Amino acid sequence: MGRLQERVAIVTGAGQGIGRGVARAFAAEGAHVVIANRSAASGERTAAEIEKEFSARGARALYVQTDVSEQASVRALVDTTVRDFGRVDVLVNNATPSGGTARLEKMDQQAMQDHVGVNYYAVFWAMQAVFPHMKQNGWGRIITMCSLNGINAHQYTAMYNGSKEAARALTRTAAVEWGRYGITANVICPFAATPAWDGFVEFDPEGARSIVEGNPIRYAGDSEKDIGPLAVFLACDESRYVTGNTIHADGGGHIGGVAWKLQLPE
Repeated sequence: MGRLQERVAIVTGAGQGIGRGVARAFAAEGAHVVIANRSAASGERTAAEIEKEFSARGARALYVQTDVSEQASVRALVDTTVRDFGRVDVLVNNATPSGGTARLEKMDQQAMQDHVGVNYYAVFWAMQAVFPHMKQNGWGRIITMCSLNGINAHQYTAMYNGSKEAARALTRTAAVEWGRYGITANVICPFAATPAWDGFVEFDPEGARSIVEGNPIRYAGDSEKDIGPLAVFLACDESRYVTGNTIHADGGGHIGGVAWKLQLPE
């Protein structure tokens, strides 16, 4: 029996990167995984590979096309999950928008709104939607992917930093209010070799090199093998006494602070 056998988990943004890695790690432990993704191509691909590789372990996968920036879409995601699986046990808030960099005084308001919509409001809506189901079952796990960018206030990404820190505060508040119902809520700040990281490497190879060199373990993590196992722990029975925490799954990169300074023109 896997550690998540028969558990039902929603993972947003699971078509690629960390979301995909976490979804696969859950399936390897026997979970039924709902792949919530805006892109049908990548979402269906993740669901299909999980069904193919992990069905023998009892895992099932369902792709649900979801735009987490729309409250109705988030509610429909949870309704579909409960309709098809009868319950929802785990929510992983992972989806995040891609965006460029800008000095704070030149930050575009639309970029700020886009990030707040996905990184904060989507988390808020999803947590509200799963709460009655988790409360009824007396068991639930909420995991929100945040970022060291927000904690360390990295330069030129205010829209990302602020929205991720808001989600972190929201998750910690859920831990306080919902612990009495058997629901835990924790934050992971990961560093992994995702498509976004690959884009950064291409954009600023020297900055990427300094980040890796400033990491005690000296590599960008693997979404499935390095981030996935921590998410599995936070999603299973063994973590029942762990809540309200922010855990850095970053190879120790948070220890030394910001190892690089991107420069933008005045």
